[in-house]
Amino acid sequence: MMETSSVSVSVSKLLLVVFCVVVLVMGFEPVGCSGVSYDKKAILINGQRRVLISGSIHYPRSTPDMWEDLVRKAKDGGIDVIDTYVFWNVHEPSPGSYDFGGRYDLVRFIKTIQKVGLYAHLRVGPYVCAEWNFGGFPVWLKYVPGISFRTDNKPFKDAMQGFTHKIVQMMKNEKLFASQGGPIILSQIENEYGGQAQALGAAGHSYMTWAAKMAVGLNTGVPWVMCKEDDAPDPIINTCNGFYCDDFLPNKPYKPKMWTEAWTGWFNEFGGPYHQRPVEDLAFAVTRFIQKGGTFFNYYMYHGGTNFGRTAGGPFITTSYDYDAPLDEYGLVKEPKYGHLKELHAAIKLCEPALVSSDATVRSLGSYQQAYVFSSGRGHCAAFISNYHSAAAKVTFENRHYELPAWSTSILPDCKNAVFNTAKVGVQTSKMQMLPTGSRLLSWETYDEDINSLDARPTLTANGLLEQVNITRDRSDYLWYITSVDVSPTEPFLRGGSKPTLSLESKGHAVHVFINGQLSGSAYGTMDYRSFKYSVPANLHAGINRIALLSVAVGLPNVGLHFERWEAGVLGPVSLLGVGKGGFKDLSRQKWSYQVGLKGESRNLLSEEGASSVDWIPSSLAANGQQPLTWHKAYFETPGENEPLALDMQGMGKGQIWVNGQSLGRYWLVYAKGDCSACSYAGTYRYQKCQIGCGHPTQRWYHVPRSWLRPTKNLLIVFEELGGDSSKITLVKRTVSSICAKANEHRPTIENYRVESGGDSTMLHESKVHLKCAAGQSISAIKFASYGTPMGTCGTFHTGACHAQHSHALLEKNCIGKERCAVAVSNSFFGEDPCPNTLKHLSVEAECSPSSAGPN
Repeated sequence: MMETSSVSVSVSKLLLVVFCVVVLVMGFEPVGCSGVSYDKKAILINGQRRVLISGSIHYPRSTPDMWEDLVRKAKDGGIDVIDTYVFWNVHEPSPGSYDFGGRYDLVRFIKTIQKVGLYAHLRVGPYVCAEWNFGGFPVWLKYVPGISFRTDNKPFKDAMQGFTHKIVQMMKNEKLFASQGGPIILSQIENEYGGQAQALGAAGHSYMTWAAKMAVGLNTGVPWVMCKEDDAPDPIINTCNGFYCDDFLPNKPYKPKMWTEAWTGWFNEFGGPYHQRPVEDLAFAVTRFIQKGGTFFNYYMYHGGTNFGRTAGGPFITTSYDYDAPLDEYGLVKEPKYGHLKELHAAIKLCEPALVSSDATVRSLGSYQQAYVFSSGRGHCAAFISNYHSAAAKVTFENRHYELPAWSTSILPDCKNAVFNTAKVGVQTSKMQMLPTGSRLLSWETYDEDINSLDARPTLTANGLLEQVNITRDRSDYLWYITSVDVSPTEPFLRGGSKPTLSLESKGHAVHVFINGQLSGSAYGTMDYRSFKYSVPANLHAGINRIALLSVAVGLPNVGLHFERWEAGVLGPVSLLGVGKGGFKDLSRQKWSYQVGLKGESRNLLSEEGASSVDWIPSSLAANGQQPLTWHKAYFETPGENEPLALDMQGMGKGQIWVNGQSLGRYWLVYAKGDCSACSYAGTYRYQKCQIGCGHPTQRWYHVPRSWLRPTKNLLIVFEELGGDSSKITLVKRTVSSICAKANEHRPTIENYRVESGGDSTMLHESKVHLKCAAGQSISAIKFASYGTPMGTCGTFHTGACHAQHSHALLEKNCIGKERCAVAVSNSFFGEDPCPNTLKHLSVEAECSPSSAGPN
């Protein structure tokens, strides 16, 4: 049924009044009855339906000095709303002790969003998943008497309600909810609970309904949502997460269709490849959602950032949380993803009046082609023409002909002119590089962890093998399991027989085996938390032999039914084969000593004061240079300019990094395995598709925030588990090495579309190529330019059979020395038609360099 926009808004306001009365009768707060509300079509802000485009930026995964730049880039990219989780474990590291400073300054982050002029979606959780350590729960929560996570359990509900109330009250005190004039227009309680609710049955349903009522009872004045929770009770809005959400429907006809996580890529695991999601497919997924009535979608992630410290969950989640987001880990614009989505957002906004005031009528244009037409009855008309096939198609709509690439949608804001197609990427591509900074890492020195003194400082002793987290309480990744075995001089292996073997089974993420002070071998588990078995030759001698097992955590679990009960550590059995009576000796039940953490951690070597308290040895004098369990120290100067910085850890093995006492996170130079075959954007995307980086380290570079540096004498501390060459570590900068762009002549674009007064529209047909360097840079060289039929991709462009001879000279004349330039893709600009009756295009690759002048 078609509605006029005026009737629609009047009906919406009437429904809102009725809705408020209904929810009051039900015992709920009337959500959004002042400022923010919702109806079946959309979120209403001040009574106006809105198509809202959101992007996830997590405040702890960047630094406060980055926040405003990230939010402004999001706004420039067409984002309306910034979405963030709230991370309980960083805010309440011990019961009743809170931290809201530095990267954890949630109020400052929300006020930054407000300053830039965007809305906020506060996903309180407080369970967040998010590939974050312990799913965002503080580890002390595991030890509350009688607790059971995320179910109808009073100790858990009391703790969860207490933290949720604290966050909501903090926002109220600062007047940050939209009902108070602030930017927060939505809040989320719980997170992706549907699967867990089903597994728990009645207890899960009871907990979910309690959480909903508890949240609404906090009287925020804005709507609450629950993602992936099909039976979320009124007035909570249930929402969708996934790669595609076009077929999702809310559980009540008066709730809007919302997509809280449109996955822009996927997270990375140490040992796995990098996951890319082609922007053509992501844009296609968004248009499919919009054409089927969606009016709110959020990119997860818009900026992924960095898992600093030990915040990565998993296990084995990398320190980089880039997520193939439009803004890369360092906050730089990632092209063409950022620019193509920006054009998509502009096209959607041109359609907004029709989208929010009418339902679509669907027309079949072919076996795999459809048109979704929105017509408000007041002159607003918009159409989405989609091709779901893996081959291109030609269709006819309203007596006009349109060419649709495979797996794509064309957007017609006036039901006539196709201003955007999801598969036609016309924005520039940026090639990023890590380049040397010239800042040397000086005076490398080492400090031996000295495992021979472990017995002198045990945390506790016990008969048998103990679970790791119960001992460490996650204060450290490391737990030593230490025991000894007395070998008789009469053992056959001492007289030339087969060498004995140490066999163990562990639920830890990694284990390093030391026998008599020497590293005998290392083994690693998997993300699914299954136990792994490991056997290693045991170099034993007659008499007392010491066996020390260093169990290593690589992030606590972040998802799973009752993950608080999951175990880690060397839980056995542990045995020696080829020793003792019958050639077998069980070590599992004998006396073990336990030591939490490393000697260097207890001495706080990561700080300037702690580092000064021990005697370091110049690396040139250290024995063998690549010993396991070694601390490395160096100093470096802060390089000039403003490019983001990183440490290139090539040459190292596995460990952790600190700069001026701040933890950059875990590093691991493990090589990626996967399927890095060719990628096509067409066809349903899954994270196993479009992988890159096979045969290279999963993560080689580690972000060094500039705000953590001082002008001189920056202290770098590296703890290496396996043995590496610290002299190969270098400080690098991330920069755009070149930019590429191409466009067809007569290609309609958003820039060429103009809406006239009265709703009429005009399409201007002069296509242009746009080149833009990063701020502070200018175009210093044209590496390639050809108007005609050039071939190849960015970095491999070459001329085709048709080429305008003055292409390169004209691009140099118009672009050199400028931060940005635009060049017409037309015969008139190039002074000739190099191949009449052929559709031509312009391909350009340019080099950007630092500019002394300001932006043009």
